[in-house]
Amino acid sequence: MAVHVEGGGGLIPANWNGDPEPSGTAAAEGREKLEIELLLEAIYRAYGYDFRNYAYDSIRRRIRHGMQTLGESSVSALIPRILHEPEQMRRLLQSLVINVTEMFRDPSMFKAFREKVVPFLHTYPHIRIWHAGCSTGEEVLSMAILLEEEGLYDKARIYATDIDERALEKARAGIYPLRNMKLYTQNYIRAGGTREFSDYYTADRDAVKFHSSLQRNVMYARHNLATDQSFNEFNVILCRNVLIYFDRKLQNRARRLFHESLAMFGVLALGSRETIRHNDYSECYEAIDDGEKLYRRMR
Repeated sequence: MAVHVEGGGGLIPANWNGDPEPSGTAAAEGREKLEIELLLEAIYRAYGYDFRNYAYDSIRRRIRHGMQTLGESSVSALIPRILHEPEQMRRLLQSLVINVTEMFRDPSMFKAFREKVVPFLHTYPHIRIWHAGCSTGEEVLSMAILLEEEGLYDKARIYATDIDERALEKARAGIYPLRNMKLYTQNYIRAGGTREFSDYYTADRDAVKFHSSLQRNVMYARHNLATDQSFNEFNVILCRNVLIYFDRKLQNRARRLFHESLAMFGVLALGSRETIRHNDYSECYEAIDDGEKLYRRMR
């Protein structure tokens, strides 16, 4: 319903409250947000990838990168592309997922794990470790090396999961650029490594392949923290620098999933920018090393 205002030159909505129309910038941002919501809903319904509760600013940056990759000038133009051309969805997915990792990333965490967690793991007959969001596998191999050096690997099983199947393929291959080895060697030494890091891989031209024996107790599988459920009980869960990309709702879902999957007195390892505090499960954990984000489940 609209009413005519004398001398006004047009119709004004009856429910108009006197506020001016949104500015051009605000209107454009509102349209973009709606387009992003529609795109993420289409991705979820068509492919099962659920990015709907990722932190908005982060997912918007990644979608804009995907627009450049696919040569589109608007978010809405991506929708028919990904619905009718599965290959374009695979290309867009590479922009939406975050595969930033390195061997022994945050070396002080691995050193603290070696000194403060490993002694407890020695008391277990079997060790199940879940590496959630394992990306291309560098940190999985780091943990395998640590367990090998501490005499624990033969009784351990590492379940390494990620949403991105292409990242998992790279993790299974265990092949990485030779140029990264200087940094990885430095990280390994700072993490308390006890051998020569080069003993674990073979170099060939501009790449290195880590020895297949390091993968003997690793199982890789696709798992989506936004939609999938617990699949085992674990003594250790590592999910480092993943929750920072989720909004609060999805963070809470992941924390509940970890709590349901972690055995009593099991260890949860988070990323350097993540916290165990301010959620429904905060009181269920005690700090093993709060600075390195290592926590033990107590109830």
